[in-house]
Amino acid sequence: MGSATVTGSSVVPLPAYPHGGLGRHAKLPPRERLRVLLVEDDEADAFLVSELLAESDAAVDLLVARSLNEARARMAGVDCVLLDLGLPDAQGFDGLRQVLDSASGAAVCVLTGRSDEHLGVDAVAEGAQDYLVKGQVDGVLLARALRYAVERKRADENARRLREVELRQAESARLERGLLPQPLMDTDVVRVHTFYRPGRHAALIGGDFYDAVQTRPDRIDLIIGDVCGHGPDEAALGVELRVAWRALVLAGVPDEQVLPALEQVLMSERPLRETFATVATVRLDLAGNRALVRLAGHPPPLLLSGGRVEPVAAPYGLLLGVRPRPPIAYELQFDTEDWSLLMYTDGLIEGRVGDGDDRLDVPGLTELMAQPRTREVPLPRLPGWLVERAEEGNGGPLADDVAMLLVSRGEGR
Repeated sequence: MGSATVTGSSVVPLPAYPHGGLGRHAKLPPRERLRVLLVEDDEADAFLVSELLAESDAAVDLLVARSLNEARARMAGVDCVLLDLGLPDAQGFDGLRQVLDSASGAAVCVLTGRSDEHLGVDAVAEGAQDYLVKGQVDGVLLARALRYAVERKRADENARRLREVELRQAESARLERGLLPQPLMDTDVVRVHTFYRPGRHAALIGGDFYDAVQTRPDRIDLIIGDVCGHGPDEAALGVELRVAWRALVLAGVPDEQVLPALEQVLMSERPLRETFATVATVRLDLAGNRALVRLAGHPPPLLLSGGRVEPVAAPYGLLLGVRPRPPIAYELQFDTEDWSLLMYTDGLIEGRVGDGDDRLDVPGLTELMAQPRTREVPLPRLPGWLVERAEEGNGGPLADDVAMLLVSRGEGR
């Protein structure tokens, strides 16, 4: 352990003793002791601080640095920095600001002289948790002030993190409203049920989106898509694509030109060149009881009709943003006026089944939809029910976001 003795008016220099100084409380485990870094170039003041902590039997591990440069090398893992404002390599608030920048999650207490007490108040305004006046505290008050400063810092950090979470949730709510709008429809010939479930990626909303727009009494356009990645950038891009798609459809752009135009929006607005999106679109002709289906790297819709379930046999197509090429339209003629189309994002089918690495995938989802118990589920509840079954097979929440559009005519089966 470091030590110092006083002879007359001279002080034997105190060594920069290692972690665990004169105030060490050896009986307590390390996690219950405060780790304090004293930044003080005056050996007498450093000795006084260590003696005060030792005499009060404070649960403190003390480390000393004589300059700001030396302090930077020893700042990792400390709970509190006790800073003198007069250092050889930093004076006043300049040193305080540098310590605040380097201290990460550590609390900062300022040491001032009696004549500079007003500086302590200003230091707190700058970001320090507290200030102490040299010569006006004993060991008990010093240890208490250090512990209170650490607790205040933790409370401030918790409040900051809570505020960040609240802001992130508000941002996610705004983005979600843009990704998941109310269908723009005015018909009772078909019904549209929507569903969205965020994944478990740190509560970040993803880029899944959907929309449904009726442009004529006998025509309805549907889209579902997924921008790769998770976070506000991907979600914002998903909002842009959905809004652009709705604008193109409402403007009467020919069907075969909509996805190429949407791909241009993606390629001009994406934050990274490797960002891509998958999309499935359906144009329903209600009078003809048929549909045009286009897939751009997206899993195919499932058709429920006549008691059967099967994927729509549309060509898979290329992802949007990889190599521009218009998807090939597939014409689907419904055999009856009782049918449903389930459109979904791949988060629904990427969950595991069993103990191995096998995924649910399109065949597994088709098989699940074809089970007799599925037919007993009311159509409005069917999307949520499918997610519950997928999570059962996955052994927990699905990792990716899940969005679904279920459009039904007649009995829907």
